[in-house]
Amino acid sequence: METAIVASGKTCPVHNPGADDPKRGFRKGLGRHNDYVKIPVPDTKVNRQPMEWWKTFIAFFYAGFNLVLTTVVITVVHERVPPKESSPPLPDKFFDYIDRVNWAFTVTEINGMVLLAIWIIQLFFFRYSIALRRFFFLMGTLYLYRCVTMYITTLPVPGIHMTCAPKLHGDSHAKLLRVLRLISGGGLSITGSHLMCGDFLYSGHTVMLTLTYLFIKESPRSFWWYHVMCWLLSAVGVVCILVAHEHYSVDVVVAYFITSRLFWWYHTMTSLQTLKCFPNNYLQNTWWNPIFNFMERNVQTAVPCSYSWPITWPPACLKSPCKKYSMVQSIREE
Repeated sequence: METAIVASGKTCPVHNPGADDPKRGFRKGLGRHNDYVKIPVPDTKVNRQPMEWWKTFIAFFYAGFNLVLTTVVITVVHERVPPKESSPPLPDKFFDYIDRVNWAFTVTEINGMVLLAIWIIQLFFFRYSIALRRFFFLMGTLYLYRCVTMYITTLPVPGIHMTCAPKLHGDSHAKLLRVLRLISGGGLSITGSHLMCGDFLYSGHTVMLTLTYLFIKESPRSFWWYHVMCWLLSAVGVVCILVAHEHYSVDVVVAYFITSRLFWWYHTMTSLQTLKCFPNNYLQNTWWNPIFNFMERNVQTAVPCSYSWPITWPPACLKSPCKKYSMVQSIREE
C-alpha cells in the first residue's frame, strides 16, 4: 500500500512496510474476533508429587496413637471376657473340620514380620514418601475400626487351649504396666507380650498380613514372581491363624474385607484425579474424606511406580564407570 506525502509542492509516493505484513493482519483479525479457544500449557516446573514430609509425620503420629489406643482397649476388654468354663467357644465351621496345630500361630507371626521387613526394604528404594504416608494413615484407620469392634462386642475365647492373664479388677497401675508390656513386645505372642484375651473381632494379624501385601503388590507388574512369593507368605499366614484356633473365622473374614476395601477405595480416589471434584463421587461421604483431602491435596497425578538408589555416590565415583549404576528405575506398566 502506498500513500502520498506533499512536501514543497511535490507529491511523493511512500510505501508502508507494515501494512502488507500477514502476521500483523492475523493479529488484527484476532483482535476483532475474540471467540477463539485458549489452550493452557501446563507449567513443567510445578512438582505434581510433592514430598511433604511434615504430612508423613502427622500420619505417623496418627497411626501410633491408634496403635496405643488399641492396646488400651485390649486391656479394658480383657476384663470383660467371660470365663471359658462358663462360656465355651462359639461354634465355628472351620474348627469343626481342622484340628488345632500348636506351632501354626508362630508361622503367622514370622510371616508377618518377613512381609513387614520386605515392605520396609521396598519403601527404602521408592522415590516418593507419599506411599509411606498412605500406609500410616490406612494402618491407623484400620486399628481405629478395630478398637470400635472389639469394644462394642466381646466374644468368648475361640479355644479352650487359650490361657488368659488374670483379671485386675480396677488396678490402674497394673493395667498400665500391661499396656507398656504389650507395646514393647509389638503385640506379638512370639515375644511373650500378649497374654490378654478379648481382641478377637477383628484380627489384627490379618490386617497387617493383608495391608503389607497390598502395598508390596504396587511394585512393577513384571516382578510377578515377587508378588506370588509375598502372596503365599500372606495367605499362609492368614490360614495359620485359623489352623492355630487363635481367631474365629469371622474375625479373619471381616479383617480381610475391611482392609482390602479401604485400600482400594483410598487408592481409587488418589489414582483418578477427577473424583476429587466430581459432584457425584459417593466416596466423599466417608468420614475420613476431609483427612484424605488434606493428605492428597497437592498430589495432582497418580504416583508413578519409580525406584531409585537412595544413596548419592561420591563426586569421584560420578566420573568413573560406576556412574551408570547410580540409579535404578522401573516404571510399572499401566
